Amino acid sequence: MTATPVIKALRWEMNRGASPFVVHATLLRDDKDVILVDTGIPGQLELIKQSLEQEGVWEQLTKIIITHQDLDHIGSLPELVQATDGRVEVIAHELAKPYILGETPIIKRGVLATPSKVDTTVQDGDLLPYCGGIQVVFTPGHTPDHICLYHRPSRTLISGDALTSHEGVLMPPDANFTPDMPAALKSVAKLQELDIDTIITYHGGVVTEQIPERLAAIAAGSGA
Repeated sequence: MTATPVIKALRWEMNRGASPFVVHATLLRDDKDVILVDTGIPGQLELIKQSLEQEGVWEQLTKIIITHQDLDHIGSLPELVQATDGRVEVIAHELAKPYILGETPIIKRGVLATPSKVDTTVQDGDLLPYCGGIQVVFTPGHTPDHICLYHRPSRTLISGDALTSHEGVLMPPDANFTPDMPAALKSVAKLQELDIDTIITYHGGVVTEQIPERLAAIAAGSGA
């Protein structure tokens, strides 16, 4: 463990039928906390545990932050909570809570998620006092409850699905899975207010080049 906050993208190649399903979760850690952002599709406990063991932090996991309700982000949350004997604090936007609790059907699937707990709810602009400071940015559009996370010390944006990327190039949210694209692009415009050096996209990985230019183009609807 380190006193200096560390942020890292974790590439997970998950088994989902005929072809692998690759996502990039985010790990933040310092001498007080180990935080995982998003949890992949259901049934990935062993993969996630192995990934965190390789980082030397599985036993130290303290918090899980969920960016939104989609099943590829909350799927393995119940297994992780159970495997850690419930000690891990689960954090999500207040609008995401009924979906995670299994009370309201997931919007894009129309099914109830396997219930998990939510210990702490957040709102737009909240500053979480972990790993040097994590700012909550409410970014609806891809889903109504979507949040991004801005890690202030490293000027890193954890975009969830508000943005995607391809071979290091920042791209818009996936139109096939974004029911309200006008709201999603308005959310991208909001991200331009942040001083960003790095973006970790859940689908695509890490982006460090031409971030202001790409954010402007995407927000204007010409970033495809």
